[in-house]
Amino acid sequence: MGTVVLVLLAALAIGAVTVGLVRAGRREALAEQARLAEEAQLQARRSLDAVWAMDDRAFEEYVAELCRRDACTEVKRVGGAGDLGADVTGRLPDGRRFVIQCKRFAKHRTVGSRDIQTFNGTARAEHGADVPVFVASCVFTKPARDFAARHELCLIDVNLLGFWNSGTALTSFLDLDIGRSGTHRRLHPDPD
Repeated sequence: MGTVVLVLLAALAIGAVTVGLVRAGRREALAEQARLAEEAQLQARRSLDAVWAMDDRAFEEYVAELCRRDACTEVKRVGGAGDLGADVTGRLPDGRRFVIQCKRFAKHRTVGSRDIQTFNGTARAEHGADVPVFVASCVFTKPARDFAARHELCLIDVNLLGFWNSGTALTSFLDLDIGRSGTHRRLHPDPD
């Protein structure tokens, strides 16, 4: 009987230690998950800070590189004087031709309806775009979003740019209802 009690006590002790270790492992895993999420947010913020520090040409190259990363082909940075609204061109993985207009503005600025209307007038007619995309390092005004929704333009604002930069594929943004997604509220400028 004494041996049975000792075996039972040993089993209970082993069980208690095992439960404690499992709980500690879960706590550690949750803490690591939270740390990784915080690090991802910090990294995204750092990368967007780098975007705001780029000049126009570097921003266009950056967007072209994101397209290449997402398996787009024939990607070219074509922006410059007289580009008629095409800064980056290429083909999506499914073969459709895209034309991207890039606007690298300070984060507290906005892109208005006039810029979107101008791009809409040239993307398909001048450049033969199947998919016109407008990428900005700030937000779009409500009228700009409404116009883009009516004319089936893809808008990638600073918020979606953060997702794109973090690995979301360009094709994930093409079917978003831009009239209902995102925000048109300006971001506050950094304090000097």
